[in-house]
Amino acid sequence: MPVKKGDFALIDFTTKIKESSEIIETTLEKVAKEAKIHQDQNIYEPMFIVVGEKEVPDGLDEALLNLEPDKEITVEVTPEKGYGQRDSSKMRLIPMKRFRNEQINPVPGARVQIDGRSALVRSVGAGRVQVDFNHPLAGKTLIYDVKLQRIIETSDEKIKAILHRRLPTITADKFKINLTQSECTMELPEDALFIEGLQIAKRAISNDIQKFLPKISTISFLEIFRKPSPASEEKPKEAELPKDTTKTP
Repeated sequence: MPVKKGDFALIDFTTKIKESSEIIETTLEKVAKEAKIHQDQNIYEPMFIVVGEKEVPDGLDEALLNLEPDKEITVEVTPEKGYGQRDSSKMRLIPMKRFRNEQINPVPGARVQIDGRSALVRSVGAGRVQVDFNHPLAGKTLIYDVKLQRIIETSDEKIKAILHRRLPTITADKFKINLTQSECTMELPEDALFIEGLQIAKRAISNDIQKFLPKISTISFLEIFRKPSPASEEKPKEAELPKDTTKTP
């Protein structure tokens, strides 16, 4: 069954810059290693997206429509359908004093946060720093090699996909879902309870579920701390000495 807008899809993809053929992103660990962009902290697995929700560049989002599961395509995405053309108005000069006050050492090529926005340091002069707020891929034509792995059909699986996207270090099978027509209760595994930013993630999970599964009006998170099983108090049995079978004369 072909993909339509609103479908929950799992895709594998590899992204290249057309002009240089440089691979810049992939969901495939083997490809990442071959391209020498492998990062140990990354999780290499099919990416979950909701088709038509602009969670990927427009050119890729549009190409996924009507794609059949297990099919592969190559998509060329122009800047207009990708990350836009470069905009000279997004280049700014920032006083060096501001960086010093925030204990930031700006060096060309470094990425910094300014007013909550990410910027690239282009150059450092006498008392001023030139920063670039354009997206790193602005002005680039991108080539995507994409395979639609499958479409997620059931509400239970959709909720687990949402959970895993917001808590990526926890595999989907570790979440327990109790779903009725209008209520959803999710039991989080213990290893999820200590994740930094968990409360923010829970709010995002709730928003996603109520957006994409609008019949669900009540969402509950169940956090259970189970008592560890006590170590066995039984003493290990002593090894029995072999019986002396030697006969006395």
